Amino acid sequence: MKVTVLGTGSWGTALAQVLADNGNDVILWGISDEEVDDINENHRNSRYFDTKINEKLSATKDINAVSDSDVLLAAVPTMALESVLIQAAEKVEKPVIVINVAKGFHPVSHERLSVVIRRIMPAEKTKAVVSLIGPSHAEEVILRLVTCINAVSDDMEAAETVQKLFSNDYFRVYRNDDVIGAEVGVAVKNIIALASGILEGIGQGDNARAALMTRGLAEMTRFGTALGGREETYLGLDGVGDLIVTCTSRHSRNFMAGLKIGQEGAAAFFRDNKKTVEGVAACKVVYDEAKKRGIEMPITEQIYKVLYENKPPVEAARSLMARDLKPESASVYQKH
Repeated sequence: MKVTVLGTGSWGTALAQVLADNGNDVILWGISDEEVDDINENHRNSRYFDTKINEKLSATKDINAVSDSDVLLAAVPTMALESVLIQAAEKVEKPVIVINVAKGFHPVSHERLSVVIRRIMPAEKTKAVVSLIGPSHAEEVILRLVTCINAVSDDMEAAETVQKLFSNDYFRVYRNDDVIGAEVGVAVKNIIALASGILEGIGQGDNARAALMTRGLAEMTRFGTALGGREETYLGLDGVGDLIVTCTSRHSRNFMAGLKIGQEGAAAFFRDNKKTVEGVAACKVVYDEAKKRGIEMPITEQIYKVLYENKPPVEAARSLMARDLKPESASVYQKH
């Protein structure tokens, strides 16, 4: 299959290598001269990885590369997804499967990303939309370390196509048709990962982070089921799986952002940060939607106050500990 990967960042490069390892015709499209030249001339993407990549990979800055593609893989930050797909849609010449790998919501409309894709891509040029999401770090995939994620779609034939396209002896793909549940889960876990980093930054330990992940899973499930997702999805790869890997690893941008916030405060983080940290924007979307829908989201609320109201992280942690006491079984999935 001819696959164009939109984005020459770490995740786009890692997934492009999986596809190239599987014998597909893959090209990466990007806007950075440095990254495109590095891939083409040195078989590296040194901005992100200290290792050589599959020599069959090539890159371009010419958006016309998408014209004869069978598959478009959108590996750009959430905030750039709309503008990049508008460019690509003009050049696509036949119906394509569009694969999204970003984890978040549209920052203005609050749409899930598969909804954004369907809104932008003309129906006559879109064979199906699939989200390829789950617990994964590009830094491990590029080294061909074992990874399992989901192909999520309401079109199971397309999900199976994507599953077969990527699966090999180190990269295993499952299928899931709970589009709402999965897309919400992998977005909300970034907020909990920020909180996890903050806890470490303020000097808390494993007990606190275990409690955070458990209550974060309850919060994720409560929000996702209120939006129409299925409860069982949150016990799978796009729920607890992605939550674990993002809350516990220093490969996680959200965890590392939280760590800096915990140590130095949100103002210092915003002043110095130059990376895309999806949980920051997702927190505002989820906070606003939860308030509108009457969904109790105490962790998200406190992270929102840290990020957008300059609440000291230590005080946010104290606020969570000072909440009314209640039985766990009565508070996991209910709105209140």
